[in-house]
Amino acid sequence: MKSFKYSAKNPEGKTISGKVSAEGREDAVGELRKRNLTILEVKEVGGGMSGFAARAVRPGKPRKNEELVVFTRQLATMITSGITLLEAVEILHEQAESPPFKATLRMVCEDLRTGSDLSKSLARHPRVFTDLFVNMVKAGEVSGQIDDILVRLADYLEAAQKLKREIKAAMTYPVISLFLVIGITAFLMISIVPQFGPIFQSLEIELPGLTKFILGMSDAVRNNGLLVLAGMFAFVAMIVMAKRTQKGAYAWDVIVLKFPIFGPLFRKVALARFARTFATLIKSGVPILGCLDIVSETSGNKVVSKAVLGAKDNVREGLSLSEPLTRSPVFPPMVTRMIAIGEKSGAIEHLLEKIAEFYDEQVSAQVKSLTSLIEPLLIAVMGVFVGTIVLAVFLPIFKIQEKLAGGH
Repeated sequence: MKSFKYSAKNPEGKTISGKVSAEGREDAVGELRKRNLTILEVKEVGGGMSGFAARAVRPGKPRKNEELVVFTRQLATMITSGITLLEAVEILHEQAESPPFKATLRMVCEDLRTGSDLSKSLARHPRVFTDLFVNMVKAGEVSGQIDDILVRLADYLEAAQKLKREIKAAMTYPVISLFLVIGITAFLMISIVPQFGPIFQSLEIELPGLTKFILGMSDAVRNNGLLVLAGMFAFVAMIVMAKRTQKGAYAWDVIVLKFPIFGPLFRKVALARFARTFATLIKSGVPILGCLDIVSETSGNKVVSKAVLGAKDNVREGLSLSEPLTRSPVFPPMVTRMIAIGEKSGAIEHLLEKIAEFYDEQVSAQVKSLTSLIEPLLIAVMGVFVGTIVLAVFLPIFKIQEKLAGGH
């Protein structure tokens, strides 16, 4: 027989500790469960704890966002399998790949050993675990369905990651292509066009207006290149600083939603994120006002946030949730009407899930169509820039040929 030291909560909610003798760890856990105890820790006496040597690593986020998704999914699986919460987190701590995330989980384990709730322990690391994560875990603790809540949370995080990857894929190609267009144009203006200036001057002919303009632009770029770059950096810095203010961030998000081509995509992304977050929180048992607070913070768009906070004021006064959303330009009638139907039928989380699925499909379809649309568009833009420069160079040559032909 082996001796095991344990800490647990009794039916009255008090944390107790003691020792139990059993053939193995599983037998010890079974014996404690027969006593109606909620197990916090079971440790073989003399077995020690491995992997918890303090390291001088600052707690923080995992390097890859997928690691948090894997952590959530594996934690749910272990709890469902009957492994104690503390033991599950210890195992996940030991196998964590990112040192900052490993340090975070070590601190979570230390809190759990002192009898702290998981939600309270996670809340001490807001940079790693968002309000959404903490509130869903808290709802799971209250309802006694923490394993189900963690599965739902993992599903949500995976869907959010998929959406983020699709947006990244949609933006990567045009951004790289745009830099290529700018780079090629800059190379022509700085290195190629200036070589034709002395040649045209030696011909002693009246240059066409387009040629004069391109030569003038080339000289300006060469002579004031640093000033142009400084101006560009200053412009970007002004936008970044403006976005940090409440009014500036709201104005930027309004403009983003009106962007040609990308505006509709950003709108669908915001709606998908709103609906999925809202549905997940309601389904997990988070109070409606708390749901709206979290949704407003995680929507990723200030226009959506403003509408959601307006809806929160309505709900607090006992009024409709959908009515303030109809006044926001980002919410189409289909969404607001489905929310209104959900309010009346009591199945709002189901309808929100349907909205999220619909817009997830819309985003995927639009990302695919954007790739085929942007490619010819960027080729056309490159053709206009390069073609204009080439035309400006060849116009004087055409003029000389006409002059020579007229002389004969």
